[in-house]
Amino acid sequence: MQLTWIDWAIVIASILICFVPALFYAKRSSESTSEFFASGRSVPWWLAGLSMVATTFSSDTPNWVTEQVRKYGVAGNWQWWAFVLTGVATVFFFARLWRRSGVMTDLEFYEHRYSGKAASLVRGFRAVYLGFFFNCFIMGMVTLAACKIANILFGMPAWQTIVICGVLNVVFAAHSGLWGVLIIDMIQFFIKMTAVFAAAWFSLVEVGERLVGKGAGGWAGLKALVEKLSTQQVVTTDGVPVMSVINGSGQPFLDMLPNFTMSELALMIFILPIAIGWWANWYPGAEPGGGSYIAQRMLASKSEKDSLGGTLFFNIAHYVLRPWPWIITALCSIIVYPDLASIKSAFPAADVALIGHDSAFPAMLKFLPVGFVGLMVGGLIAANSSTILTHLNWGSSYLVHDFYRRFINKDATEGHYINVGRLSTVVLYVFAAVLSLFMTSAQQAFEVLLSIGAGTGLIYIARWFWWRVSAWCEIVAMVMSLVTSLAVPLLMPDDGFATRTIVQVAITTLAWLITAYVGPETDRATLISFYRKVKPVGPGWTDIRAAAGVTDAEVAQENRIGSALLGWISGCVVIWSSLFAIGNFLYSSGDPTRLKMAWILTAVFAVSGYVLLKVTQQLWADSTASQAREDDRLKQG
Repeated sequence: MQLTWIDWAIVIASILICFVPALFYAKRSSESTSEFFASGRSVPWWLAGLSMVATTFSSDTPNWVTEQVRKYGVAGNWQWWAFVLTGVATVFFFARLWRRSGVMTDLEFYEHRYSGKAASLVRGFRAVYLGFFFNCFIMGMVTLAACKIANILFGMPAWQTIVICGVLNVVFAAHSGLWGVLIIDMIQFFIKMTAVFAAAWFSLVEVGERLVGKGAGGWAGLKALVEKLSTQQVVTTDGVPVMSVINGSGQPFLDMLPNFTMSELALMIFILPIAIGWWANWYPGAEPGGGSYIAQRMLASKSEKDSLGGTLFFNIAHYVLRPWPWIITALCSIIVYPDLASIKSAFPAADVALIGHDSAFPAMLKFLPVGFVGLMVGGLIAANSSTILTHLNWGSSYLVHDFYRRFINKDATEGHYINVGRLSTVVLYVFAAVLSLFMTSAQQAFEVLLSIGAGTGLIYIARWFWWRVSAWCEIVAMVMSLVTSLAVPLLMPDDGFATRTIVQVAITTLAWLITAYVGPETDRATLISFYRKVKPVGPGWTDIRAAAGVTDAEVAQENRIGSALLGWISGCVVIWSSLFAIGNFLYSSGDPTRLKMAWILTAVFAVSGYVLLKVTQQLWADSTASQAREDDRLKQG
């Protein structure tokens, strides 16, 4: 792909628009570690929400979605659509609790919730485990996607992509802190969304010209695409999903629910995620109970209200606004590049080792016209930067605040810790870049992440509702999830990923539950102090609540668990109904059944949206009142 001077001008303008405003936040971020890693706890809900959305929209995301659609059909997206349950639960059950905790990072939480050396051990270990190794693995995924995109579009070798992205991202992450990341994220969100809509439209134009004739527009391409893929299906050969142009007992590409007669496929892409994955597996950006950079944004919010509002906005935008442009582009790629050989043929200069089904997304970008090519390149740079910048700042906050400052050098100046944070961003990126050279596909990395976190998710929910969850429970859960991720595939080599994950979840969950009953308990004074500050709800805290002198009425007023439950249900219905209404409208050309279903789903969206609005307004009012009561208590000493 060749960029004209117009394209280059748009690329440069996109970069300047994104990054120059962040330069003005360097002085503010240098004032303290609170400003550098938590933006002084003064972020409004809309900025926190936009930043969450931008961060989870990475350069690897459209590649991964494309791979799922080509291999499993649209229904393959249930592997991440199921996390709606996790995300909306964070909004209504955990966002306000995180903000009340008052910690700077979610790892600092451990020494507020637990006691003794075990609490310090968990905090220090997870600072390195998540902040360095796990975090670098995620950045490696993102960097791999950037390398594939640049290799397909421009024939660039991986090392050139790594150097260019590294210089851009590391400089700004080290310079501007979280404030700079938030501002960059906000601007990048709009550039990225414009770019992916353009990619979907011009992909439809290309399909229209191939299936209908020269001059056919995007709408004609959409109609032809739906008609063509109605007769194409995903089938399996020896349990391996492949594409087929014949009618048979396979998984239709367009269907948004799996064909349950294909048991192994349905188990992997739908049953496991919706029944177990959303609460049992730890995955960054969709952590049960909240955590990682999502918790960082909640903790940086200026109030409980902003924490709740930002997380709600993130989940709606994440699951409703973004998926269909990616899906449409992926479906178009099936027509244009029906197999990997066709991608290799179209891009002979590309590195064969980097070509996979996830390469089909960048391959579709060759059909963008002048000007839009520059917009897309700018958007891809933005997608890469928003995620890498967040992970550099987030990982650095763990390494500096939760490891270096806590265990190595406790009495240095704020400037010293900020400089250590800046140095750590360089180290993190270098390690991630090297790691990316050993990865092959987005799906492979996704499965590795799920496998390492399998079975740990429930503990991150339970610790808010049950006092018996201890630091030792978390240690056992982490160890067992890592051990089973290595041992189970060796012991069950012939079983699928879904089956092995279920076994992992069962073993890890049972291990930490046993530890909760027979292991050392958290010091009672620590539990009482934690409860007075956070006031979590539930019978699991009955004795501690009484010892803390907090009344049931006060807890009920602070948490509104009935309203939170209604908000969770209505929020999930809002997201799924609107997501599938859009899909049915797109599919509905000439199909009255799909059009009818689209309008039914729209009605469901309207009703559930009204309920969600009312619940959110009530909880916002409660959060404002709670903040006022807390301010009064502080004034009174």
